[in-house]
Amino acid sequence: MSTRELPTYCRICEPLCGLIATVEDGKLVRLRADKEHPLSRGNACPKGIAFTEIQNDPDRVLHPLRRAKDGSFEQVSWDTALDEIGERLRGIIAEHGRGSLGWYFGNPSSFSYSHTLWMLGFQLAAGLHHVYSAGSQDVNNRFVASALLYGSPTSVPVPDLDRTDFLLMIGANPVVSHGSVMSVPRIREKLTAITKRGGRVLVVDPRRTETARLFEHVGVRPDTDAWLLAALLQVIFDEGLEDARALRRQAAGVRELRAAVARFTPEGTASITGLEPDRVRALARDLARADSAAVYGRTGTCLGRHATLVAFLIDALSLVTGNLDVPGGSVFGKELVAVSELNARLGLVGYGRHRSRIGDFPDVLRTFPAAVMAKEIATPGPGQLRALFTSAGNPISSVPNGRELAAAMARLDLFVSIDIYVNDTNRLADYILPATTFLERDDIPLPFTALSPTPYTQYTERVVEPYGEAREEWRIIDDLATRIGVQPFMIGPHLLGRAVSALRRRVPAARVRPTPTLLVDLALRTGPYGDLFGLRRGGLSLRMLRRHPHGLVLADSIATGVLPKVVQHKGGRVRLAPREIITELQALTAPTVDPGFPLRVIGMRELKSHNSWMHNVEPLMRGDREHAARIHPKDAAVAGISDGSRCRVTSPHGAIEVTARLTDDMVEGTVAIPHGWGHRGGWQRANAAGGANVNDLMSTDLADIERLAGMSHLNGVAIRLDPA
Repeated sequence: MSTRELPTYCRICEPLCGLIATVEDGKLVRLRADKEHPLSRGNACPKGIAFTEIQNDPDRVLHPLRRAKDGSFEQVSWDTALDEIGERLRGIIAEHGRGSLGWYFGNPSSFSYSHTLWMLGFQLAAGLHHVYSAGSQDVNNRFVASALLYGSPTSVPVPDLDRTDFLLMIGANPVVSHGSVMSVPRIREKLTAITKRGGRVLVVDPRRTETARLFEHVGVRPDTDAWLLAALLQVIFDEGLEDARALRRQAAGVRELRAAVARFTPEGTASITGLEPDRVRALARDLARADSAAVYGRTGTCLGRHATLVAFLIDALSLVTGNLDVPGGSVFGKELVAVSELNARLGLVGYGRHRSRIGDFPDVLRTFPAAVMAKEIATPGPGQLRALFTSAGNPISSVPNGRELAAAMARLDLFVSIDIYVNDTNRLADYILPATTFLERDDIPLPFTALSPTPYTQYTERVVEPYGEAREEWRIIDDLATRIGVQPFMIGPHLLGRAVSALRRRVPAARVRPTPTLLVDLALRTGPYGDLFGLRRGGLSLRMLRRHPHGLVLADSIATGVLPKVVQHKGGRVRLAPREIITELQALTAPTVDPGFPLRVIGMRELKSHNSWMHNVEPLMRGDREHAARIHPKDAAVAGISDGSRCRVTSPHGAIEVTARLTDDMVEGTVAIPHGWGHRGGWQRANAAGGANVNDLMSTDLADIERLAGMSHLNGVAIRLDPA
């Protein structure tokens, strides 16, 4: 028996914790935390350790599948699947043009550099217009806020956890989520270290979350963060607590922002947020007077009606208090690859350069709101979406109103999915193409070095060969592109200068078809940390990273004083008063309450769940796992619901039934329901787990899609409770 132990890292969520894979005779038998990883240091969550079960899951798709005439799936060869897909695509393109093709990619694609590169390359080469992602259910508002503030959608500040004296977290629960848009292994230790050195951590959330229980909690009403943040700014400006020096040095539009928030007094917003005016004033003063402070918001702030405004005001609050781009504040990490600089020069991705056919929404990094996808399929006319690919995604589960999307997908001329499971969405596909897991491919976490308070990176080779006939996503995308006559990447002698010249010494052809490994090595070596092909001693290359299989810390902390390089706006100043933001602040009015739907529902993350794809793992489903709504006892009493009983949750758009769990952790009037449950796919344990899809309560009406970033409205949706 041949046994090997190989270092790698987890690619389920953003801490990227180090793992050791034990492989026997080519099969993964165990994963454990890597004690030699310089940041996670022997720590990994249950999901990462349990990935062995996914790797070896008998429900995995390991061969190409084609829908048979009776509706079942039959195994076919790769050549058969790809040739048939290519033939059907060419027919659709001939009749309707490439504008009829579309793609949806899910969250796991962000953790695969090769998947992301080839997806973008295919989009550019084929001229795809219909591109959608999980971002409109997660983080696209953050990119739009950065575009408005800094002129660069990929410039995102992170809290300087190791040096801050005051951390204000809004709508975030990193003790369970492990951090997001913030790559921090051992996040609980990082947070408790703040209080141990005499600082404060304050959590604003409608639920006393696992994180809030450890620190200070402010229970705010759902989807009122915009009013709270505007009130904090109003107090700071009104009491002269702003950092005038920072504003003079860093900002434009201060006067306009001051005027726009002037009406949001703590007294005027109290009936909306549910917070006493004195408490809001004290919070504003404490934040402004702290020696250093960082403000951080995540999915709780991203999925309301004013998601982009909230993300914008979070950064504005940091700047106004003098805590942007300074030690202990909100800081900008150095990218592993110069994405923002390259994008500024080449304009590959941006904000608002294109508009959606349905709803006229601006694109965000070349993607449109996934909530309009069903209407793009169902609405006839030029540019109608007729052929759809999905990769690493389950939109029927994760997009609002999955019933509408499922009905629309039945009208597609072609639906092809690249995935490791038959899930709730691709059970409707014409073809399912088997992808590798993260353990079956090489990887480097390109987007996440800039989001780590301790700059860090790691390169990993695959630890096992692909099971069955699974292939890496980039190879599948490349094969599909070839069959419609496009090439995702082609390097000619006029591109990449010295890198291509060095390459051509080994490959004499005038044009080179690169691999992801070649591209990432070139990008690394010419990037901010790169070795510049030997001109920078000690710089990065893949060869150098291979000598550090447990990962490499690149600096003790994020450098500060970099804002002039970050800001892409003419004049080099952060814009605090873009027209879009001032207009929304001026139009902000108190939410109306329908007596028929007096409560508000919010989502919540669970430690042993990850979105919609980890309910087929036996170790994660042991014990008393159930899909349950968390309800305040007073709200339950009004509705006639007892703890452990079944209840019916109804919104203006749909209804679900779940188990009721009563808890004082909820702000009155708020119900929390985990997302990602209620499966109907080819995964047996997930189907048997029961539960319901909370997104069946949500709307895809165009008026319910956030206008600036196309975010789905998933938090603060009006509901009522009844006994089931």
